[in-house]
Amino acid sequence: MILNRVFKLLENKEKFRQKQVEKALFSDNIGSWKDATALSLALREELEREAPIGFDFDIAKSVQGTNFKAAIKLEDGVSVEAVLLRHEDGRNSVCVSSQAGCPMGCTFCRTASAGFARNLGVYEIVSQALFFSYFLKRLNTRITNVIFMGMGEPFLNYDNVMGAIRILNERHCFDIGARKISISTCGITEGIRKLAEEKLQLNLAVSLNAADDDLRPKLMPLNNKYPISKIIDAVRDYIKATNRRVMFEYVLLDGVNDSREQAERLAGLLEGLLCFVNLIPYNGKGKLKPPPAYKIRDFKEILEMHHISVTRRYSFGRDISAACGQLVYGDS
Repeated sequence: MILNRVFKLLENKEKFRQKQVEKALFSDNIGSWKDATALSLALREELEREAPIGFDFDIAKSVQGTNFKAAIKLEDGVSVEAVLLRHEDGRNSVCVSSQAGCPMGCTFCRTASAGFARNLGVYEIVSQALFFSYFLKRLNTRITNVIFMGMGEPFLNYDNVMGAIRILNERHCFDIGARKISISTCGITEGIRKLAEEKLQLNLAVSLNAADDDLRPKLMPLNNKYPISKIIDAVRDYIKATNRRVMFEYVLLDGVNDSREQAERLAGLLEGLLCFVNLIPYNGKGKLKPPPAYKIRDFKEILEMHHISVTRRYSFGRDISAACGQLVYGDS
């Protein structure tokens, strides 16, 4: 289903029709336009003819059976990937992409190696959540959380990301609370400061992955424009403006950024901030490897010793290339 086409058809209709269509699709998840009985018969027939409900997709299921990755084909033939994470506590989190590919060039990320095509539009982002909304309806459940941690840098597509978030948050659409929506950035400070001015209590995550400006640019080239000190200043101002706790993501790479010295530097860097650290053992393949368990444990314990809140992310969906840093885009 091409959502852009749906709402293009509504441009010359009465304004209230868009709200009716949004509710029918995003909240009711109708199976056919024939079921949208609030709409006129003529409009239902037009929508059924010009923009029938359905998706062009491929889907993969993890060994655990609780995680799914969908490659959804867009109108121009580009496919973007989104992931559904089903948690034991009943949460259903959808990880969506904000760009087709990614221009950031992080050396440990498979998405970056695939290159960059373009930004995604508002409805192209929303369609990823909508796909899994229909998927979960068959299981008599719904999306509870949305995380912008798929392909791309959300703050390089700020306006479209926020437009999608407003649809996800809208009561007559997906009705997902702002506190259940998270945005992850590589450290685009303009985006962090802009987000602080929004009237939504969203969750902010910053992908850090090193504690000094000697190592970080080797992993994340954007550090040359956005050094760590600049990012920390922006985060500090964000916390002051919002009183929201910030998550720092740290991908652990064996022999690269997992030393005790890096852990000590990271603890010193984050001292006094309202934050926590999410440690992510590397998911990819090739020369880079995840650290052995004892190194992960030591790194975590050093942070805890300095009173830094820290969690370890256990990667699910690695077998279907759905874990952090594994998403790619393609022509199908």
